[in-house]
Parts: sequence; C-alpha cells; structure tokens
Amino acid sequence: MKRTLILSLISALLGASMAVIAYSPEPASPEPAPHIARKPADDDPADRAPKLSLGDESGSPEAVHDTPPDGLDGQDWPANGGFEGGDQLAQVPGFPLPIPAAPPSGSAPWQSPATAEPARPGQSPNAQRYEELHPWERVNVDVYEQVNRSVVHIATETVQVDRFLPLERTSEGEGSGVVIDRSGHVLTNFHVVDRARQMQVTLFDGTSYPARLVGTDPPTDVAVLRIDAPSEVLVPVTFGTSTNLLVGQNVYAIGNPFGLERTLTTGVISSLNRTLPRRSRGGTMKSIIQIDAAINPGSSGGPLLDSRARMIGMNTAIASRTGESAGVGFAIPVNTVLRVVPQLIKSGRVTRPDVGIARVYQTADGLLIAQLVPGGPAEKAGLRGPKVERHRKRQGPFVYEHQTIDRKAADLIIGVDGQKVTTAEEFLDVIEAKDPGDRVAITVVREGRSIQVPVVLEAEE
Repeated sequence: MKRTLILSLISALLGASMAVIAYSPEPASPEPAPHIARKPADDDPADRAPKLSLGDESGSPEAVHDTPPDGLDGQDWPANGGFEGGDQLAQVPGFPLPIPAAPPSGSAPWQSPATAEPARPGQSPNAQRYEELHPWERVNVDVYEQVNRSVVHIATETVQVDRFLPLERTSEGEGSGVVIDRSGHVLTNFHVVDRARQMQVTLFDGTSYPARLVGTDPPTDVAVLRIDAPSEVLVPVTFGTSTNLLVGQNVYAIGNPFGLERTLTTGVISSLNRTLPRRSRGGTMKSIIQIDAAINPGSSGGPLLDSRARMIGMNTAIASRTGESAGVGFAIPVNTVLRVVPQLIKSGRVTRPDVGIARVYQTADGLLIAQLVPGGPAEKAGLRGPKVERHRKRQGPFVYEHQTIDRKAADLIIGVDGQKVTTAEEFLDVIEAKDPGDRVAITVVREGRSIQVPVVLEAEE
C-alpha cells in the first residue's frame, strides 16, 4: 500500500513538472526577432520527400503538385522555363545590353557593356530540384535568378528641423533600387531619397557603399544615385518596354519590403493607364501600371519585371488604408524612366519645354488665357491674353488711376497640333511630350474665328 502511494505521488510530481515545462511561456524580449524558416539543404531527404498527398500514395514528387492548366503542360512549355534562346534581341549602338527588338525611343545610352552572366538554376547544385518544378515555377525561379543581383537596398538618413524649438531630429528610411550600368548608377524613386542627408547602398553580396545623388525628377518620381563599386560586382538590369503590355500578363516585383532584402512577389497586371497625383508641379502622372503583386514599405524603387526578366516598370506606390499591401500596387512605366534617366545622368535635371503661358481659365468651351509670361514663347508668337486698360480720373485736386481687365479679348485655346484640349492637364500633356525647340500649332478662337498660331517651345528655366 505504501509502495503504491509513493509511486502515485512520484508520478503526480513528474506529471506536474512536465506540465510546467510544456506550458511555461518563453521569457519576453524587448524586440523579438521574426523567425524566418530556412530552405533545407539539397541533400536533405526532407526536401525531396512529398509534403502533401493529393490522392497519390506512391510517394513520388508529383504527388505534391496540382494539375497544370490546359495548354501549359511540360511538353508545350519550353524546358528552360520560358526563356527561349531563339528570341530575337536587337543590339542598339550605345546600348550593349539585350533589349527588345523595338526599344522605346532614347533607351539607355548610358549603359556600359556587361561582362557577367547571371547564374542559371540549371547550372547550380539545385539542378535536380529545378527539373522537378512545373514550368510556371521555373519561370519564377529564372526571373529571380537573373535579376535579384541587380536589386539593391537603399538606407537613408534625413534631418528634420523642429518647428518650435531650434532642434534637429534624425530619421532613417529605406527603399529599393536597381543597378542600371557598370559605372555605378542606381535607379530608384525620388521619394525614397527626398531630403536625405546620407545614403547607403547595399549590393547583393552584402557590401555597402555611400551613394551620392546624381539627379532627380520629382514630377515622375525618378532619381538616380551613383556608387563607387567595382564593376565586377555590378549586375545591370535588362530593360524591356512598356508599350505593348496586356492586362492579365504575369509580372514579378523584387524589392526590400520591411528591410527583407531582395524579396520576390508575383502577380498580374490588373489595369493600365492609371493616374497618380504628382509630388510637384501639380497634375498627375499618367500611363501608370496597376498590379496585384504585393508591394509594401521598402519596395519602392524596385523593378517590375516581365516573364523574360526584363524591366517594364519601377514600383512606386500602393493604395491601402493600413499602409501595407492590399493587392493594389502601382509602377511607373519603363518608357517614362528611359526618357528621364539620360537627362538626369547628363545634367542632373530634366529640361522640359515651356510654352510661356502662366495661367489659364478653364471654361466649357476651352482654355481662356489669363496671363502670358512676358517675353515668353507664346507672347512672341502673338498669342493674346486679357486686355488691360488704365484709366485716370480727376476728383478735385486729386487724380486717381484705376485699371479694367477685358478678358473677352484673350485667346481661347481649343487644341494643340490638331488634338482637342479641354483641360489644363490635357494641354500640358501635349506640351510636355515635346522637346525644347519643337514647333507646335496652337488652335485658338479669336474674335469669333478659329485660327492656328505656331509657337516655338523654349527650355524651361
């Protein structure tokens, strides 16, 4: 009896002890580090074993995969994951990197020859695992392997002055960027580096370099940095075109959300020709690409890619009530980037054309000129603003002077180069698509008659 009681007490004590061990919470730490699961080594049997059975008990790797979509089986899809060696790529003078056969105008004359090829999965120790992947998975892997080394992490330090006290506060920020040549030029968003006092760029191999600002263009949210890094560690991205994009085509975004470097997210083009408000000069940015690939804080400035690993846009913003991805992201089309970057590298700024019209009134019939720039292109061409008349009136020993403005004498703009315009934004869109020195025909209504006035655009000061 005593022996039985003693054994019962020992069992009870051991059970209580185990319960305490099992349910005792871990000591709290001030900032618990997130746990990130690591991929098993290639020789780990757990990596090759099926993780989920879908009705196939044979234990073969195919048991873990869904049935491929119609028309996308392993026979019809290229064995190399969709990157066909027979693709016709043009070689443009001054642009030695592969680009589409019909590149956008002014595409990347700043680039210098690339000397290193990105690693391909089929050449790595993961070759066996790569062959087991479905074709659409291989595309994801190929895109990442070809571009991830071009993506950089940008850390910034900004100084803010307190409004009420003569104190300076230092704040830190981060974003993404992409290497565009072997001279050390890095492309990113303007808002990533806006007002930054110091900038640090970290490459794929973990090395960091201080960066200097080459140029910015706030209206398009584009900035170019430069780092003094050895050319052999710089892997420039390959540019594509945003001319013939289709809603529904697959896209891939690589960036550094929340500081997690070179993170790949996938999705599709949700819509085209969206607009975003500009950060300066008013108006909107047009032709914006809408995507559903996840973009979060830190992703701005990273590349948006097509299934051939070509850059077709630069990730720039999200629509969200929480500040985190809600499946609605936006990217600047690469054609806009290619139009802006050469000027930033050359002169540090974008020189836009100026028509010499300071203000207009938007009416139901068109744009009524409210003010011309004195000596500007529009005034030189003979466009008319409101007529100002000054009058003097004597009252006793005093003489009073006043003026009247006759707005009916001003020209009413109704078109530019044969294109009808009804808003100031439409008018500016046509003008800003030109270059300084170009001649435009502005159609106006004057004294009840429609006439065309040729205007030679000048460089904006």
